[in-house]
Amino acid sequence: MIDPTLLLQALILGLVEGVTEFLPISSTGHLIIASQLLGFNGEKAKVFMIAIQLAAIFAVVWEYRARLGHVVATLHREPASQRLAVNLMAGFLPAAVLGFLFYKEIKGYLFNPIVVASALVIGGVLILWAERRKHVITTEGIDELTWRRALAVGFAQALAMIPGTSRSGATIIGGLFLGLSRKTAAEFSFFLAIPTMFAATAYDFYKNWRLFDVHDVPLFAVGGIAAFVSALIAVRTLIKFVSRHDYTLFAWYRIVFGGVVLATAYFGLVDWSAGH
Repeated sequence: MIDPTLLLQALILGLVEGVTEFLPISSTGHLIIASQLLGFNGEKAKVFMIAIQLAAIFAVVWEYRARLGHVVATLHREPASQRLAVNLMAGFLPAAVLGFLFYKEIKGYLFNPIVVASALVIGGVLILWAERRKHVITTEGIDELTWRRALAVGFAQALAMIPGTSRSGATIIGGLFLGLSRKTAAEFSFFLAIPTMFAATAYDFYKNWRLFDVHDVPLFAVGGIAAFVSALIAVRTLIKFVSRHDYTLFAWYRIVFGGVVLATAYFGLVDWSAGH
């Protein structure tokens, strides 16, 4: 029987994953810090993170199931469906290539709370800069997006391989710099998450499949359900939020949160190197 404490940790981490995955505040960064604070580290944690990330991806697939189903059904005849498919391939390519080439270095050297906190602060400053500059919208809807802009957003997404940067944050802010409306940048970020995160999860699974244990299924189930439900709520909330507001709130959150982690490390209040 699984320790109830482990199940509670799984629930908390599942909620953290779901809430943060599609907001521009870095799910990986939050998971690294949360797992450090909870003492949920080691091999079990590694495969657990793969499971809850997969659950979060399915939340986006479920939310956009009608649109995705339409694209698949009409891919052979509708230009809009073909354009979205091409844009997703173009946006996915940079992260796929760079992730494959530098997987070991990224996992080995960058997955620690100090890197995460630094990236959170830097990303927050970039979001403030993006929001305070004049935002000229040249792409009002996702159907107007060109493959060149999609490719450029893909290069922005590749920056998120640095934990704490935020995949959604990088793609959304990259989209704003490229003239996408806030809603279009957010929606394309969600769509682009599907191939990117499926590929990353599949590659992680391939690298770590020997660590999976059938006895951990209850742990994965609790974390996965929490991640799915909270991710679904987060996606719906963000789309409504950006229809009326900018991303400044997320920028300040990143700066304050990252600053607190760096301050606790600097003054020796928390040993962020433990467990790594």
